[in-house]
Amino acid sequence: MAVNSTSHLRPGVSGMSVYVPTLRVPLEAWCGWTNNAWPKVQAVVGRSFRCPAPDENVYTLAASAVLRLIRSYDVDPARVGYLALGTETSTDNSAGAVIVRGMVDRALESLGLPRLSRNVEVPEMKHACLGGVYATKAASRYLALDGADRVAIVVCADVAEYERGSSGEQTQGAGACAMLLEPNARLFDLDLAHAGSASDYRGPDFRKPHVRHLIPGYAEKTKRLHDFPVFSGKYSTYSYVEETIRAFEDMVRRLGIPTMDALKGPAALFFHRPYHHMPVQAVAYLYLRALLASGADSATVAALCKEIGTTPEALRAEADSRPDLYGRVLAGQADADPFPLSGQAVGALRKTPEFKAFLDEKMSLGSRGAAELGNLYTAALPAWIASGLEEAVQKGVALAEKRALAVGYGSGDAAESIPIRIAPAWEDAARRIGFAAALEQAIDLTKEQYETLHDTRTVSGVPPLPGGRFRIARVGDRHEATFQDLGVEYYEYAR
Repeated sequence: MAVNSTSHLRPGVSGMSVYVPTLRVPLEAWCGWTNNAWPKVQAVVGRSFRCPAPDENVYTLAASAVLRLIRSYDVDPARVGYLALGTETSTDNSAGAVIVRGMVDRALESLGLPRLSRNVEVPEMKHACLGGVYATKAASRYLALDGADRVAIVVCADVAEYERGSSGEQTQGAGACAMLLEPNARLFDLDLAHAGSASDYRGPDFRKPHVRHLIPGYAEKTKRLHDFPVFSGKYSTYSYVEETIRAFEDMVRRLGIPTMDALKGPAALFFHRPYHHMPVQAVAYLYLRALLASGADSATVAALCKEIGTTPEALRAEADSRPDLYGRVLAGQADADPFPLSGQAVGALRKTPEFKAFLDEKMSLGSRGAAELGNLYTAALPAWIASGLEEAVQKGVALAEKRALAVGYGSGDAAESIPIRIAPAWEDAARRIGFAAALEQAIDLTKEQYETLHDTRTVSGVPPLPGGRFRIARVGDRHEATFQDLGVEYYEYAR
């Protein structure tokens, strides 16, 4: 996983910050409200999720994270040349990151600091949960080309909402993760020369068509505008697993190393995390394929085959197949497992001491902190990395110059598998992340408060929210011939 040696630059991330709303739903309490089994939900999903307050949205979350980043890392606003927003829950079909810029500029002024440079690119990037990864790759390319004398900021922000009573309700969440990128990274660099990419159209895999709001019977219980997705649990899971496999395979091909080395070589593995179980499942499939690639005489493979009643040859043939998932939808077979034998083998593999030890070694960093967030869509992957690096520096884990792996995914669908390398002197940047601090001052909602907030975007009986965040001050209502601001939000910084 060597970084491209043709350049003296190591573009990548030099700082990270996280912002999550104060209002929290503990999943143990939610299980009591909904008659779900807490041990199962904790093991599969996590421990809690956050809900935006009525005066918060994806732009306020993003701006709050960006301002924290600038202040925590003493960023010179005049040096910022690129500010990108990765999101799938933006609410304006015209403007994007410039809305975040506007909030940050005025807050900086109020704090006696200069605004961001006027010469800043402000793109918004969307591809489901992968928009933030695409924005980060673009920022790295900007720094390697025309922005070598500047710095870039990428903020990933989303509000993940599901209809109450749906199978996705417990995987909700809201928050933002901002990243400072520099030509020579102080936290970790991105080895884009060996990154793997994959994409394929998957039809109804987790979509948000506007027309759904006009169809009778859609989310009738929720009496407000909302952004609930249209999704099919099994099909979306198959899509996630298969696409991350393809991106990982492309990375392995470009690296020119054995598959198992690509899994076991990195000090840590970070995957897109819609809920706790999903990346574990994806890694189990990759581990099984790595075992198959290492030879049919593998004792582990032989034991797995004996347990599920198959042969290494049958497993290998299935692993080598290229199923057309969307074709199955068109044929009315969306629920058909594309890898049925592998699924059985993976179930058995996850129970083995070998794989459990692998998970503990490679995927435990930051996992406990990430379990408190819920699903952050674009911010899920970088937030887990932030949690992991902060935990590592607090525990004194030696990561300097070590490799790690970041795998992003976006429904629809596409995936990116990116080797990253921890900077030589990463500890100072990691100490400034403030992940644990971002989770403090949480206010736990009652059942009635949660249901009212979810269904109407109003809440009562909660204490005043802490400062250090942006809020919607008012919404424009003028629709005249000479001036219109109907529906335009006006923001303010609450210290």
